[in-house]
Amino acid sequence: MNRFAFLILLFSPLLSSAQDNALAEDAFFIRKIYDEALTRSRCYDWLNFLTRRIGGRLAGSPQAAAAVEYTRRVLDSLQLDSVWLQPCTVPHWVRGEKEQARIVNSRKMGTVELNALALGNSVGTGPMGIAAEVVEVKNLDQVDSLGDSLHGKIVFFNGRMDPTQLNTFNAYGKAAGQRVWGASRASRYGAVGVLVRSLTTRLDDIPHTGSTVYEEGITPIPALAISTRDAELLSLLLREESVRVFMRNTSQTLGEAPSFNVIGEIRGSEFPEEIILVGGHLDSWDVGTGAHDDGAGCVHAMEILHLIKRMGYRPKRTIRCVLFMNEENGLRGARAYWKWSDEQGEYHMAAIESDRGGFTPRGFTADGHEDTFNEKFRKAIEWLPLLEPYGLAFRKGGSGADISGLKNQKGLLFGFEPDPQRYFDYHHTPIDGVDVVNQRELELGAASIMSLVYLLDKYGI
Repeated sequence: MNRFAFLILLFSPLLSSAQDNALAEDAFFIRKIYDEALTRSRCYDWLNFLTRRIGGRLAGSPQAAAAVEYTRRVLDSLQLDSVWLQPCTVPHWVRGEKEQARIVNSRKMGTVELNALALGNSVGTGPMGIAAEVVEVKNLDQVDSLGDSLHGKIVFFNGRMDPTQLNTFNAYGKAAGQRVWGASRASRYGAVGVLVRSLTTRLDDIPHTGSTVYEEGITPIPALAISTRDAELLSLLLREESVRVFMRNTSQTLGEAPSFNVIGEIRGSEFPEEIILVGGHLDSWDVGTGAHDDGAGCVHAMEILHLIKRMGYRPKRTIRCVLFMNEENGLRGARAYWKWSDEQGEYHMAAIESDRGGFTPRGFTADGHEDTFNEKFRKAIEWLPLLEPYGLAFRKGGSGADISGLKNQKGLLFGFEPDPQRYFDYHHTPIDGVDVVNQRELELGAASIMSLVYLLDKYGI
């Protein structure tokens, strides 16, 4: 059966409506998008360069600056209507020397080395490190219940990601508070440091970093993540005896540094004031190369403009690619973009963020202003018959941190949603490299996003 006959059969239930011709046209164009993305995409090559040649791109680092220049040049080579760098100021945190964490002189096991990484923004222990008795908790509320008994102790946050959650992002969201706020909460009661169980459902020896936030008015204390297998060991040992841990890191914040968002766009031919944004965040943690988080999202966004140019498609609305800086530990790039966009009086009719990896596409989550969301979301749902053959669905939910501040412009905000089961195996780790990104899955993601961009551009909301 040739492709034309296949598409006619695939969409035959739709062809009895008054919109037969438009639906058939859309179905064929979306099929063309997939053909183009799966045969002539550049996104995997771009990701390979970004990760292997540049590497981890922590905000404020030389690698982040190199990524800005590389992606600017790539966008410039696509012959877009505009390419520019948008200034922002970012925190310049550095990890320092390799972290140390060990169980000290256990009666049962002696001295045991732990796999550890400093959490982003963590202060250092000082060159001599610290050693103290460990107290295990499962959540922030337990810290409050223990109160001043934590004075002088290392608090061990051992809250697990809930394995019964089918969507691992839901499990992550419920568990991430201990990593973000754990050091601040423990410091209230005089703790000297914290250890945090890595946020993954997998049991392994790989520690996961991620951002921690110090509340105003508290004394910052060092915060290290340990691998899930080491967390299990430490918890088991604490049931048998009192445990002391030595921890050392030399992390520090060097102040603030200049950086940039990277932006490219194709102006709309009929409604240029209506913007469809596609974006990801260019920065990553330093311990890996940020392939899934969020190199994949950046090359998805770049590939949308590449597909538009290759296919000779002339959009009605302005299609803008934004590569945001400093999502991981500050959102400074996003905040600079929101402020600038509002000052310009812009209207983002839609924004799509890809920040959940490069796995097999499953669809899109959608969010928006409470005054307009339901009406606009109903419009988007009408396109499901065109997207469902490619395994795509819509559901209500969050969109993405970097586009969340555009909600007041009252467009629709989408989060690209790949299959979530493997993402947290690699998230914020040394093993998040291009070798764990499947090229076909990455290209399918670009095709999925481009299909939604096409429908948004053609019909508006």
